Amino acid sequence: MALPPRLLPDPTPRLRFREMVGADLDRIAAMLGDPDIMAFYPAPKTRAESAEWIERMRTRYTEDGHGLWIIETHDGDFVGDCGLTWQSVNEERVLEVGYHVRPAMQRRGYATEAARACVELARRRYAPIVLTAIIHPENRASRGVAEHLGMIRIDEDRAHPWIVRTVMGMPLEPRTP
Repeated sequence: MALPPRLLPDPTPRLRFREMVGADLDRIAAMLGDPDIMAFYPAPKTRAESAEWIERMRTRYTEDGHGLWIIETHDGDFVGDCGLTWQSVNEERVLEVGYHVRPAMQRRGYATEAARACVELARRRYAPIVLTAIIHPENRASRGVAEHLGMIRIDEDRAHPWIVRTVMGMPLEPRTP
């Protein structure tokens, strides 16, 4: 079976995307180890878990053609990660747009800008499809990004014993010329 082509979202006015590499470990470990960023996860990630995160994304790039990508400014400043991943919601496979922005770069609209570029990539590659964002019910910032994209609450994910997560979603249709 042929592997899918590797994809990247188009650059935005302020951001560009690239695949994660091992050299990103310090930045990823600092971001995913931050208790504020990971407040809605079971726990912040260790350096070893952050290295596994990068390797998991590299596997996704190969197997799916996409994953979470590094987002950075056009000057090369690290912003965070954002991308498309296949997830399971109540035992159903869904495409999710996910995002993390390091604290120093938050509240500048970067997550929404990056996620919009991912929405357009998902539209080009997968439409018609429902694109989701799976969010802890108390994560107002993440829910705000999803709402700015045009998503609404469509379900609750009960797959994890520690939390019922809110599933936001929006239908994507192909663009007509």
